[in-house]
Amino acid sequence: MTAHLSLSANTNLEPRAAVAAQPISAEPAPVAKPRSARWWRIRGDLPKTTVWTLAAAGLISPFILWWAYTALGLADPMFMPSPGAVLERLGRWWSSEGLLTDIGISVWRVMAGFGASALLALPLGLYIGTYRPVQAFLEPLTDFIRYMPAVAFIPLVMLWVGIDEGSKVLIIFIGTFFQMVLMVAEDVRRVPMTQIEAAQTMGANRSEIVKLVILPSARPAILDTLRITCGWAWTYLVVAELVAANSGLGYAILKAQRYMHTDKIFAGILLIGLIGLLTDQAFRWLSRRAFPWRTQA
Repeated sequence: MTAHLSLSANTNLEPRAAVAAQPISAEPAPVAKPRSARWWRIRGDLPKTTVWTLAAAGLISPFILWWAYTALGLADPMFMPSPGAVLERLGRWWSSEGLLTDIGISVWRVMAGFGASALLALPLGLYIGTYRPVQAFLEPLTDFIRYMPAVAFIPLVMLWVGIDEGSKVLIIFIGTFFQMVLMVAEDVRRVPMTQIEAAQTMGANRSEIVKLVILPSARPAILDTLRITCGWAWTYLVVAELVAANSGLGYAILKAQRYMHTDKIFAGILLIGLIGLLTDQAFRWLSRRAFPWRTQA
């Protein structure tokens, strides 16, 4: 009887001892996520090689479709020339039609209008976003004017300024200034109130708060606003060069339209897009250099 109880006790204890002897895992084994889940995470990150590959594919695919559409004979060359014909026309434009001069004068007009707009819009937007009385006084007027198309101002600009370079610059200025003012004001309003209250607690006056708190905090967003509105300035180039121009990319496009030179129209449009893309990337590079903590975040 005693032996039987001893045998039963040993039999019941052996599984428990075996379980106790097994190591207990602190964390479950990681489950590898599929590649699609890693790619489609909200605001996820990708390797640089993947980003460059996708960017190149996105830029090249429309040109491949364009080439295939024209190579199969689905388009009339009069209305849609092939990429080869556009490149050939671009070479003639460069060698004998003053392409470099057209690029230079167009870049100058865009940057002059954009620079004048930024010179006035930045302080005005800062004041509108900082002081409520200034916002109440100027924001409705700015909202009202910004919906007026820049093309409608061409007759008035010709009467006020004439047909010299100032008129082209002024059209680009009108097309970008009012939107830039409101966007800068909104960037300033996004500065957290806790930062302003902390500066007030430490005894900072109004000018010190604007100079040392609001402006540094809003500077990255303001640079993004400048990048976006610079792109808008390029979209107004053709409109600006309607005003009695005799050079520039927009003028060349309008002149080619009169003679049905669609290959030159395509070349001019692609050049404007390329220069705008380079300008956009320059602003992005400046943002990464000036605010490296944004990239790290």
